[in-house]
Amino acid sequence: MSLSHRVPDLGALELLIAVARHGSLGRAAREVGITQPAASSRIRSMERQLGVALVDRSPRGSRLTDAGALVTDWARRVVEAAEAFDAGAQALRDRRDSRLRVAASMTIAEYLLPGWLIALHADLPDTAVSLRAGNSAAVAALLLAGEADLGYVEGLAVPDGLNGVVVAHDRLVVVAAPSHRWARRRAAVTPAELAATPLVLREYGSGTRQVLDSALAAHGGLAAPLMELASTTAVKSAAVSGAGPAVLSELAVTEELASRRLAEVPVEGVDLRRALRAVWPRGPRPTGPARDLLSLSRAR
Repeated sequence: MSLSHRVPDLGALELLIAVARHGSLGRAAREVGITQPAASSRIRSMERQLGVALVDRSPRGSRLTDAGALVTDWARRVVEAAEAFDAGAQALRDRRDSRLRVAASMTIAEYLLPGWLIALHADLPDTAVSLRAGNSAAVAALLLAGEADLGYVEGLAVPDGLNGVVVAHDRLVVVAAPSHRWARRRAAVTPAELAATPLVLREYGSGTRQVLDSALAAHGGLAAPLMELASTTAVKSAAVSGAGPAVLSELAVTEELASRRLAEVPVEGVDLRRALRAVWPRGPRPTGPARDLLSLSRAR
């Protein structure tokens, strides 16, 4: 027979300690939040389990037997150990809940996540947040290695080994410096032209590159890049300097388009929309601050 069948549960032991403290089954029942009949039934069940009488009941109250007094001393040690266990578990939960490790692809990290994290800080001011930014493949790798609690990616689908949910939508745009010939043309660029033209691009593994590769696969695929850069900021700078046309998130070029440092180049016949996703290791949804950030980013 297992130990759990031979040792009374914590609720019964706490009731017995309360009887010893009050000398009354009724007052002990009120302390632990049950009715007196339920308390009497629990004491009788414990007596049958242990094979000894624990409480003498009389019109003047309830008194522990000698065996009951000894069992109560042991019960106090068990309850104290349980309280220590609970305190330790709570400390572990607090340690977990006091930090949040986020990994995000570059566009989300630069243009969406700061606002989400400011809102999270208002709700959870004691939570320390660390952020690692990289392309979507790097975000997936961090999550699978247990080095991040929640991730955000921009690719075509949820990476292998992860679960995810769409939190926003985005559109890629073709941009060029105002001096570039594409910025001055009236006709839209065709998919074949876009595919055949060397562009300033993000690296393989980025969500932007995945979407563009997929969109142009039926039109001959991308030409060899004019430049292949590892950050959105670097791609923008190259485009602004006149190096060549670039493809970037609409979120990333709002300021440059408004100030006319870049011009949007119309493109016809190609779908450059994409979903932005929150992702986490396959299994249950995130808990603690990661759950809160997930809810917040979906709501916004």
